[in-house]
Amino acid sequence: MILREYQPDDCKELAALFYNTVHTVNARDYTKEQLDVWASGTIDLEQWNKSFQAHDSIVALEDNIIIGFGDIDKTGYIDRLYVHADYQGNGTATAICDRLEQVVSGSVTTHASITAKPFFEKRGYRVIKEQQVERQGIFLTNYVMKKDRNIPVI
Repeated sequence: MILREYQPDDCKELAALFYNTVHTVNARDYTKEQLDVWASGTIDLEQWNKSFQAHDSIVALEDNIIIGFGDIDKTGYIDRLYVHADYQGNGTATAICDRLEQVVSGSVTTHASITAKPFFEKRGYRVIKEQQVERQGIFLTNYVMKKDRNIPVI
């Protein structure tokens, strides 16, 4: 597996990976109705590209195929972390998250899905609160999670 920085040409492929991952991996924890409003299949690629470029964004590849991606903003918020359904459990999310966490010196936060919550808990994140996020009148459960990092000042 190779990790590299996001490139604007990746955006369309990342949007497809996002859609497919949500509709397969997250299907065990959310209803079809919830999945459809979470990942509708219509993403503003220009906005996503701007967001990826404004954040530290990492893409994971295997045999030149994008198998995962993630991004973190300057405040330490992990916005997106998605791994292709066929590459779940092989260390891809861990490698991406390791790289993202190195970008910031303080604590790291995320809004984790029901599906992703155990992954983040194993990494030392704790649940700050459970919340219901509304999208088009449909509610989805997720968790505000935080990892406190004590980075020594040299």
